[in-house]
Amino acid sequence: MLQLVPFAVPIGGDKTLLVWELSSGSTAEPLQHSLFTVFSRFGLLYSVWVFPNAALGGPGFYAIIKFYSARDAHRAQKARDQKQLFHTSPVKVDLSTRPKAVQHNTLALKHSRCQELANYNFGFRGSSKRIIKLQDLSNLEERENTNIVTALQKQSLKFFCALEVVLTSHECRSPGVGMAEEPLDKLEEGSLSLHMRRKITQKLAIQKAMTDAFQKLLNVILESGKTAVAYRPCEDVTDARTEEELQDLIQVSYFSCQPCGHREEECLSDFIFEEEEFRLPQLD
Repeated sequence: MLQLVPFAVPIGGDKTLLVWELSSGSTAEPLQHSLFTVFSRFGLLYSVWVFPNAALGGPGFYAIIKFYSARDAHRAQKARDQKQLFHTSPVKVDLSTRPKAVQHNTLALKHSRCQELANYNFGFRGSSKRIIKLQDLSNLEERENTNIVTALQKQSLKFFCALEVVLTSHECRSPGVGMAEEPLDKLEEGSLSLHMRRKITQKLAIQKAMTDAFQKLLNVILESGKTAVAYRPCEDVTDARTEEELQDLIQVSYFSCQPCGHREEECLSDFIFEEEEFRLPQLD
């Protein structure tokens, strides 16, 4: 039976393990490291959280471990339940009973997490990016004899990026777009600060475009353990104003968007991008 693993924050109890009866003779941080070492042998982990037991539960800790793949979580549960792990006494490992979240609550993975998941499934450097367009939309106006801080009040830096993520081993390309905006009302005096803010805003636009491109790809895990990839272009456009803006921005050469085979303008016209930050959990 094959399994589809999207480039999204994993949801559902079938991907989440609860580990009980962890030793009270340690602290949360070394326990977290040890659990990561033990359970990462079964597959790529999204997160490992360690918490102290409630007052009625007595001393000790419990952990919540989340996998990207339900198959990996099941294998880990069967192999490690009632085993000693790194303790002198066995621990209890259960699959979470929490019901699967509805689809519209799925959150996009941060670009670095997308890269990590791609490297795990397709090999190190199994994916790359090609920037098609990086455009400055700030339209900043500096007036003569005016202090730069005053000139930039109520203005912002704004960059648009269009790129494609390439999975070389699968001959698959996925286009993505992103836009980032940074207000300048609190800009420190001096051109160096403006230069650094421009670099940061450019980087954020590229990161958002990468996240958007990865959202159109699915990791396909076969029964044999081998991996493949599926392309699923977006079909819904939630912001008509944004769509029109992107159509005016994208004027570059055609490229082959495999496996769909469309030209660039056909694929990019269907894109969605968010001007707000993606809602991502704090992991550190």
